[in-house]
Amino acid sequence: MVAPVGQLYLRLLREVTPWRNSLLHCEITAPSHFLQALRKLPLRAFSTNARKVHTAPARTIFRLRPLRLLFVTGGGYAGYRQYEKYKEQELEKLGLEIPPKLAGYWEVALYKSVPTRLLSRAWGRLNQVELPHWLRGPVYSLYIWTFGVNMKEAAVEDLHHYRNLSEFFRRKLKPQARPVCGLHSVISPSDGKILNFGQVKNCEVEQVKGVTYSLESFLGPRTSAGDLPFSPDTSCSSFKNQLVTREGNELYHCVIYLAPGDYHCFHSPTDWTVSHRRHFPGSLMSVNPGMARWIKELFCHNERVVLTGDWKHGFFSLTAVGATNVGSIRIYFDRDLHTNSPEYSKGSYNDFSFVTHANKEGIPMRKGEHLGEFNLGSTIVLIFEAPKDFDFKLKAGQKIRFGEALGSL
Repeated sequence: MVAPVGQLYLRLLREVTPWRNSLLHCEITAPSHFLQALRKLPLRAFSTNARKVHTAPARTIFRLRPLRLLFVTGGGYAGYRQYEKYKEQELEKLGLEIPPKLAGYWEVALYKSVPTRLLSRAWGRLNQVELPHWLRGPVYSLYIWTFGVNMKEAAVEDLHHYRNLSEFFRRKLKPQARPVCGLHSVISPSDGKILNFGQVKNCEVEQVKGVTYSLESFLGPRTSAGDLPFSPDTSCSSFKNQLVTREGNELYHCVIYLAPGDYHCFHSPTDWTVSHRRHFPGSLMSVNPGMARWIKELFCHNERVVLTGDWKHGFFSLTAVGATNVGSIRIYFDRDLHTNSPEYSKGSYNDFSFVTHANKEGIPMRKGEHLGEFNLGSTIVLIFEAPKDFDFKLKAGQKIRFGEALGSL
């Protein structure tokens, strides 16, 4: 009885196996055959009772769209950055110190690849376009509302007086709007926010707390003693020692950020003599406090104009740092200076000496005297030597106005 049952089972198995293999083959190959058939379908329309519907080849379904991908990834990254910023703000409210998260090499390289110099030149030309009389009020009012501009301080409050955006950005103030402090030796050269200040240590300067840049990279390589107030050397300590010209003095720095709504002119912070100008035609990345916390040596990447000279305690320098849409930096007594110009390439620099045979000292500047202007907000960096008892009258993060005290002996 067992043998016939076994034979019957074997016969049944032989008959079922081909069907099972065929089914398995169909399950594996059907999707690929189906997709191949879809890809061969031409673009056509077919009619339904409701409306005409268009169908496309399957290959268009699977085709990558770079523009959409860019928007999706860029939007996702921007959202992630905003979320990180929100978390930092919440921790700051709790009084917790947040270690800076620096951008990686590829992030900085990607940002620098954006044609910010070209965009800034286009923005500069747009600023020069004369606005119709009827449009000036709405445009300037929107800017005032967005950035909190105080027009009561302007020498001319009538918005229709400013023919274009450039004139509005460079508006002058009423004489009594910014009294110059006479009790302290160094005053703020501009309106803005104090990002950092203090002594320069180990040839590193803090752009914000915990994020530094190289003093030598910022001021540039040294040349002969006849061109600059410091002589050539190789070591970092020697570079700093060459700046500190008097025994017992220290090197100090102060960083002031000018927001778009701030007064855009800058003035002489003390009584001093400007002997040299060095122009670095670099990038034009944003210099707002968030970027200063994110990109190391941000000020060394960007275009800047370094003015160096002497005051009563030795070396003194003021550097105007450019930013996105702020390619135009103007120094009133320097007509040869042309910033964000296509004729200059990144990574280079050009020098100009104000010391001549006719003028052996340079350009004398009085405290509070008009020195220059930006087309929009940017950054001013002061680096100077002073006695060890020099005392800053500041707090990091505080708002300050031109003419108020920075520090004194």
